[in-house]
Amino acid sequence: MKGGANMKGFLDFIRERGVVGLAVGFILGGAVSKVVAALVTDIINPVIGVVLGAAKGLDRAVLKIGGVEILWGNFAAVLIDFLVIALVVYFGVKGLGLDKLDKKKEAAK
Repeated sequence: MKGGANMKGFLDFIRERGVVGLAVGFILGGAVSKVVAALVTDIINPVIGVVLGAAKGLDRAVLKIGGVEILWGNFAAVLIDFLVIALVVYFGVKGLGLDKLDKKKEAAK
């Protein structure tokens, strides 16, 4: 087999399996994670913390039951961070049209 034929097969494999979309999502997720983390940590969580009565911030909110402290605020802060990052990546990929980079498999005739 020629080297060119192998390379074409390799490129077809990558495009058909969605590797390009996965790579784009990974890169965008890494690129925007610090910005989104700052948005969530510095703006969203303090506002939610004030609304819920956790004056020190959402990530420090606890529920005390007897001698046990349930750190629900930290979990909520991480969950909000994840959701905002997922939304930014989703709309970023859709907005830039990057979801159309992957080649669809041709239907069997």
